[in-house]
Amino acid sequence: MSSNNKRDFYEVLGVAKDANESEIKSAYRKLAIKYHPDKNPGDKEAEEKFKEAAEAYGVLSDKNQRARYDRFGHQGVGSSAASAGGGFGAGGFPGFEDILGDLFGFNDFFGRSGRGRQVQRGADLRYDLEITLEDAAQGVKTKITVPRLESCGGCQGSGAAPGTTPVKCPTCDGVGQVRYQQGFFSVSRTCSYCRGTGKTIKDPCQECRGEGRISKEKTLEIKIPSGVDTGARLRIQGEGEAGIAGGPAGDLYVVIVVKEHSVFERQENDLHCKVPITFSQAALGAEITVPTLEGEETIKIGEATQTGKIFRLKGKGMPVLGGRGRGDLFVSVTVTTPTSLSREQRKLFEELAKFDEKAPAHEKGLFDKVKDMFS
Repeated sequence: MSSNNKRDFYEVLGVAKDANESEIKSAYRKLAIKYHPDKNPGDKEAEEKFKEAAEAYGVLSDKNQRARYDRFGHQGVGSSAASAGGGFGAGGFPGFEDILGDLFGFNDFFGRSGRGRQVQRGADLRYDLEITLEDAAQGVKTKITVPRLESCGGCQGSGAAPGTTPVKCPTCDGVGQVRYQQGFFSVSRTCSYCRGTGKTIKDPCQECRGEGRISKEKTLEIKIPSGVDTGARLRIQGEGEAGIAGGPAGDLYVVIVVKEHSVFERQENDLHCKVPITFSQAALGAEITVPTLEGEETIKIGEATQTGKIFRLKGKGMPVLGGRGRGDLFVSVTVTTPTSLSREQRKLFEELAKFDEKAPAHEKGLFDKVKDMFS
């Protein structure tokens, strides 16, 4: 098609002349999906529209070519545009390969990358570590044993027997990909014979059977910082699985699980617990002992304390992870009713019952009566 008969590139993509790069790319993606030859086999009109959209994108996605096109029209980009629209090669225009690769799942669509042996990063690993609330509060050093794939020491990860090396794949000639014709352009796919490595092993390593990696367990010492909570992740770089073909190792993520405590309930950095008190302690007031993470502590409760009364101990909660200070401890008291009474206790409660019979309820409160009895 001559430059005189070509449609305006902005019209082809359906964008305004002041469209930004993102809008141009988005418009081209839609047209590429709609008119791609794989989705329209044998449709010459769709093929031409696909070429037309690709040519328009090739010009408008390049700042220099777009500037020349805006100034001189098709004449200003004639040769470069024709090259982009006709050849569809790896050097056609920026971004074309990336877009088609994303859209249609062609790995290294134009065979531009992936040549030679494919180096791959090792997989990341997860290790769930259960610790106590006390460990989470104090911070702790501990050892964990992690099963993983490590680089084979016998072949140094090559997969070939000691003294030998992998050889070039005869199917793909060491490229790692096989190119074949699809429609009006060629497509590269991963070589199935060498699985994209570009190499084959004639004499595999006996230790790893040609895999280049072997299963092992490694013991690591890790430090758990104070203040961690369930779900916290510690990243240990390079302690995941070994990479393929000499690639870097992945990372190890230690996920913390804090066990439930028999006494304390944690809410962020605060701790909560329940402490039983006797009927007389609640009525008369007393000093009682309450548990903390550091040991027992004494607090004073006032007269006529009711069940559910909460006492706050500042700074007796959990440390703030990665910061300063601590949360608080909230102690909720529960008045307990004795399940069995001694003879003396029964006499005292019988005397107390006489007060209930003689004095109207509004004249004297129950806790005042108890106070009188025990005083």
